[in-house]
Amino acid sequence: MTNTRQSLLEDSKPHPPTITEFQNLVLDNYRNHGRKLAWRETTDPYCILVSEIMLQQTQVERVAVKYPEFMAAFPDFTALAGAYLTDLLAAWQGLGYNRRAIALQKTARQVMEEFGGDLPADVEILATFPGIGRATASSICAFAFNLPVVFIETNIRRVFIHFFFQDKENVTDTEILPIAREALYRKDPRAWYNALMDLGTDLKKTVENPNRRSRHYTKQSAFEGSDRKIRGEILRLLLAEKRMTQKGINGRFSEDPLRIIRITTALENEGFITKSGSYFTISTG
Repeated sequence: MTNTRQSLLEDSKPHPPTITEFQNLVLDNYRNHGRKLAWRETTDPYCILVSEIMLQQTQVERVAVKYPEFMAAFPDFTALAGAYLTDLLAAWQGLGYNRRAIALQKTARQVMEEFGGDLPADVEILATFPGIGRATASSICAFAFNLPVVFIETNIRRVFIHFFFQDKENVTDTEILPIAREALYRKDPRAWYNALMDLGTDLKKTVENPNRRSRHYTKQSAFEGSDRKIRGEILRLLLAEKRMTQKGINGRFSEDPLRIIRITTALENEGFITKSGSYFTISTG
């Protein structure tokens, strides 16, 4: 990052920029420093959907590695809708939050069954699909269909708080939305949101996180030692071993066996794994 650019991002201004100044800053930064990412090289709605679900709770660097592998395994809605759960979870390994993989497949099946294989370009419809809230639905519409939707996610929030709420604490999204609506570069929403997200990523590296001044800020719980980490490890064990008893699963962990039993039972209840006799296996899906 050049000194001039770093100074631009770090400096505290006496007053917020005008909308035109802000648009120019955001777009200039993108033109000069925008990231090259595989999902930005396509407008295929399926590819955009996959990338957006992956990016919900996973760092860009990890998604950049896993995205091409996943797309090679499941190149379209038809392939994903018909995939076995074992294959789906194997391809998803390393991304975490395995529920997202299940939700993504359910969405693919819904698109095939109800929309003839075409992802609808409608925020209200997309927001009803499994694992897709309004922000993700809006993001899909911006990137896949270049629609002038207005939405806020963590990087976008960071940019607006930094530039327009420099001396304010407890900033709400309700306060940000009118500015976001006015600032939207309607000639090319796709480029605008890519630019905002890249700038938000830059700010995270150069200033104290502005999102700490958001009323909606929550610190992500630690992954190490969490139920989420153990869930992922149980699924990896079953993908590798094909089938295991509860005793066998318990023996792979130093945790309280009752905790492992509780987590294994939850995975079974959620449909990730199936028990036949004494053995657990990944569900066939």
